[in-house]
Amino acid sequence: MFQLRTWARRPAVVDLGVALLFLAAAVWVGQGLWPDPTTRELILNPEDQILIEWFFAVDVQVLFGDQGLVTDRLNAPDGMNMLANATSLTLGLLLAPVTLTAGAPVSFAIATIGNLAATAIAWYLLFSRTLGAHRLAAAVAAGFCGFAPAMISHSNSHWHMSSQWLVPAIAWSVIRLTRAAEQRDHRRILTSALWLAGLVIAQYFLGAEVLYLAAVAFALFSIGYAVLRLGWARKILPGFLTGMAVATGLATAALAYPIWVQLAGPVSVADGPFDPYYYSADLASWTNFSPLSIAGSDSAAALATGPAEYNAFLGWPLLLAAVAGVIWLRDNPLVLAAAGASAILAVLSLGPELIMYQTRMQIPLPYVALVDTPVIDGALPQRYAVAVVPLLALILLVGLERARRQTDWQRYAVPVVAAAVLLPLLPTPLPAGDRDPVPQFISEGHWRECVSPGGVLVPVPLPTPPEPEPMRWAAAANAEFGLPEGFFIGPYGAGGTASMGTAKRTTSALLAEVAATGAAPEIGREQRAHAQADLAYWNAECVVLGPGQQHETALRDTLAALLNAPGQRIADAWVWPVAR
Repeated sequence: MFQLRTWARRPAVVDLGVALLFLAAAVWVGQGLWPDPTTRELILNPEDQILIEWFFAVDVQVLFGDQGLVTDRLNAPDGMNMLANATSLTLGLLLAPVTLTAGAPVSFAIATIGNLAATAIAWYLLFSRTLGAHRLAAAVAAGFCGFAPAMISHSNSHWHMSSQWLVPAIAWSVIRLTRAAEQRDHRRILTSALWLAGLVIAQYFLGAEVLYLAAVAFALFSIGYAVLRLGWARKILPGFLTGMAVATGLATAALAYPIWVQLAGPVSVADGPFDPYYYSADLASWTNFSPLSIAGSDSAAALATGPAEYNAFLGWPLLLAAVAGVIWLRDNPLVLAAAGASAILAVLSLGPELIMYQTRMQIPLPYVALVDTPVIDGALPQRYAVAVVPLLALILLVGLERARRQTDWQRYAVPVVAAAVLLPLLPTPLPAGDRDPVPQFISEGHWRECVSPGGVLVPVPLPTPPEPEPMRWAAAANAEFGLPEGFFIGPYGAGGTASMGTAKRTTSALLAEVAATGAAPEIGREQRAHAQADLAYWNAECVVLGPGQQHETALRDTLAALLNAPGQRIADAWVWPVAR
């Protein structure tokens, strides 16, 4: 028994136990997608899930020679700029074997739970091994990082925001560089710079917005910490700047072309389609509990712009405890730097104008200076709140560590307070439900009878941002065929600005109206001419009407009249091959 107890206390065994605990918690949160992810979807944000599953499928094409930056498998013939569309090439390539063998929905389910668990595990390793914190304190702080309300919210199909597991590794490389600079260890300065450059590159392709937010948070924290320790900062500055220059140079050289593609390449956008005045955090959301936490209520949902954007819902008990903790730990520069950075990020999250309980207060805020700033304006203001979580976790960690070394009432009071403010934030499982199956025409491979590899299939009705369901067809076929139009960000707004999707062509607009109303219009020579021109523009090889449409008969009659053919019944779909 003594040997078993000794074995269980080994650091590696404890670390493994913590990792398994985080994995179990993540599986519990994402339980609604199992046991068969191909039949399930996250009901709070199904449109983005369709997009992500399509991303997983098209990322597989990288294994077959596609560069993965711009693809012709959506929005034919123009294509889509992947880097401008919150793709996650790093995650897509890591899970490509799963996508190929089990399908994109399984990769989506694994990514949903994997991002939560991996982020918590990564922060735990940073806190316990790099910062030397007690493993229990590290587990509590890391659990907060991995399962904070913002992380749970973004798990509703915002994979580019929940993929934060490289951020602790980036922090580790910066800490390693700082320590090497302090010791004037030139070899470690160089290797730390190499690590930092490599991790930044990987995070860019994992989630560029998270990289941007991490960079802002690191900069604010570092400046504050340096000001509080000026003598130390002067000592490490030469070595630190040297390492940062090497890391910046290497990362810039590697990312120069991808960044050009994202901002100025084919089908690129330099801004975002989202209004910063709308996508700002309501001040009241900071003191409320997320509807996806055990203390939350559905009424609080009105304080956010959607169920995938509960970024600031930390609750008033945690905020009060954080303020008290900063006062108690005010002699610690780590805490003061984290508090200062958190305050700035929180203010930025409020956007250009103060909103309180859904009421605009007509009070301008500092973010107003960033409105219409290229690149920066592409990040939603409310997401600056996401970067506050690790900073508050650091304050929590320092407080638990100090309490552990006390011999008075503080030794017990601090952990009790920490538990009391964190327990209400514990997540509930992500709401999920059944979804419509992919047509047999697609799942059984019948589509190959009318579309060549890489060719264009026109689903009816065509996919749009609010109704992207046909993109699941392409995902089920690992994006081996392309689609016109679709759900994506492209330069189709006024003056080439960013927009969601593209303007419908005459034929797609006509089919969408029939699908919505069930009224089959009179088809004449003009409509047929438009249809032929649109099919030629799309380079279409096949038009397909899938099963289960509400107004299937009206759509079939309209297509038969437009294409001068009754269509063929193949499996469960009606098909019209396009003569070329």
